[in-house]
Amino acid sequence: MTRSRALDLLLQNLQLERLDRDLFLGQPGPGSGRLFGGHVAAQSVMAAGLTLEPGAGFIHSLHAYFLKGGTHDVPIRFVVDRIRDGRTFSTRHVVAYQGGEAIFDLSASFARPEDGVAHQDVMPSAPPPDGLPDWEDVRGEILEDAERRRRSQPIEIRVVDPDLPGERLPARRRIWMRPNGDLPDDPLIHAAVLTYASDRTLLSTAARPHGLTWGRRMSASLDHAVWFHGPVTFNDWVLYASESPVARHARGLIFGSIWTPGGLRIASVAQEGLIRIPRDRVEDPPGR
Repeated sequence: MTRSRALDLLLQNLQLERLDRDLFLGQPGPGSGRLFGGHVAAQSVMAAGLTLEPGAGFIHSLHAYFLKGGTHDVPIRFVVDRIRDGRTFSTRHVVAYQGGEAIFDLSASFARPEDGVAHQDVMPSAPPPDGLPDWEDVRGEILEDAERRRRSQPIEIRVVDPDLPGERLPARRRIWMRPNGDLPDDPLIHAAVLTYASDRTLLSTAARPHGLTWGRRMSASLDHAVWFHGPVTFNDWVLYASESPVARHARGLIFGSIWTPGGLRIASVAQEGLIRIPRDRVEDPPGR
C-alpha cells in the first residue's frame, strides 16, 4: 500500500532528535489551530521507548493528561524520567513542553512477554470496511461544506455508525481504521501510531446522545489511557468500538476496544473529554 504524504510526515515527526540521554526534541508538523493531542501522545511514546535497553519488552500501558493545547509553530521538548527498570517491567514518565510550558504528561509501562492466563470477550459485529463511508466525507456532508474535508490524513477511517445532523443517537460507535500506508518494521513505531489513532473519534461518541455533531460543539481531550494486550502490528484494518456510559459537568467518559479483523483484541482505551455547547447554540437544542 502506497504511503500517504500525511503518514510520511507523521513518521518523520516520530523520529525525535536526541538532545541528551533523556531529552528529546520533536516537531509538531504543519497545520493551523490546536495541535492534535494524539500527535504529542505518539511522540511521547517514542521518547519513553527510546530510553529502554534492548530486550526490555513492549509497551503494555500508558496513562496521560492533556494539560494545554499545543500549537504548530514551536518545537516540542520531551523530558523523560527513568522511574524504574525491573526484571519484567520498566516504567517511564514523560513531560512534553512547548514554549516553556508543559502541554502533556505521560506515564508508560513496558513489559517482557510471558506465558500466563489469557481470555477476551467476543469481538463486536460490524460490516467490513470496504464500501463504508469515509470519516472525512461524512464530516464534509455534516458541515455542508466539502472544502472542510481534510484531504490527507495519516489514518484512514471508515464509519459503521455515522452521525446524523440533529439526531440523538446511542453513545456507541464502531469505525474501521488503518494507517494510510505500511509502517516501518519497528514495534515501537507501530505502538506510537496506534496511540495516535486511538485519540480519534472518541469525543464524538460522547456527543452522539446530544446531537452535537461537528460545528455544534467545542471539545477537547482531558486524559487518555491505552492498554496494549501484546506487541502491536498496525498495518491492516482494525475495528475500533467505543461507548460513553456517562457524561456530567461537561465531561464525557469513553471506553474503547481495538480488534483485528480476525477477532483478536489488541488494545483497550479510556478517555475523558470536555464537551461544551457554544453560547450561540444553548438556545438552539439538537433536533430543532
